[in-house]
Amino acid sequence: MTVPVRTHASLLTLPALVAVGWFCAALVASALGAFRAPPGDPPVALALAAGVPPLTVLVLAVRSSRFRAWARRLDLRFLALLQTWRVAGLAFLALVAVDALPAGFALPAGIGDVAIGLTAPLVAAFVVDRANRIFVAWTALGIADLILAVTLGVLYSASPAGLLLTDVDTGLMSTLPMSLVPAFGVPITLVAHLLSLIKLSGR
Repeated sequence: MTVPVRTHASLLTLPALVAVGWFCAALVASALGAFRAPPGDPPVALALAAGVPPLTVLVLAVRSSRFRAWARRLDLRFLALLQTWRVAGLAFLALVAVDALPAGFALPAGIGDVAIGLTAPLVAAFVVDRANRIFVAWTALGIADLILAVTLGVLYSASPAGLLLTDVDTGLMSTLPMSLVPAFGVPITLVAHLLSLIKLSGR
């Protein structure tokens, strides 16, 4: 069922305000250096910033029927198109080229993001209303790419969890502007994927 544009806009008013608030909080925290962990310490603040929003959505999806009803009124095509911004993953590839990020982290993260971002318009145009299984598979790949990127980011960090640490670590991801990717981009993108799955579950 297609939701009228005006109705859909009203459904997104509160989430849009929350997203803007989260972005501002992530920006201020980044500017204050809150995401820069001391040498040898795990990036706890950055992990919380990346994990709290999607975990909150998961809890609401399980426990709140009102939340599920709201999510099922969203436009699936719009949710798919939100992933288009991930073509910005090209920045990871550029940073690898100048040895600013480890290749073992940035190449999988960048290539995965670009692949999802480039295919998002095609999925929105040709898959959403025709092939639920393909959409779920694409969504699963998008989620897996984000989880893999976060995991590799930790494994290549200068922390006790940095088991894959080489000459270049992922410390750049804790400072502006790159800190906005794990602190804002990753959670917002994960939330969009989760809302898509909740929407599909109501069909």
